[in-house]
Amino acid sequence: MSESQPTTDPTTEKDPSDWVTGDEPATGAQKSYLETLSRGTEEEVPDDLTKAEASQKIDDLKN
Repeated sequence: MSESQPTTDPTTEKDPSDWVTGDEPATGAQKSYLETLSRGTEEEVPDDLTKAEASQKIDDLKN
């Protein structure tokens, strides 16, 4: 029997800067999640983020 790969396989996630649609405006879901994550912090979330920028900001706020 072969062992299965761990679920944290780095090849399953693509860097947001490599996304084909990364330069499109952030989605409503991303904006909503950013608002939730930034509540109670001094972080400002610009309205004109791209999908890739929003994804990176979400990761930053989660950490």
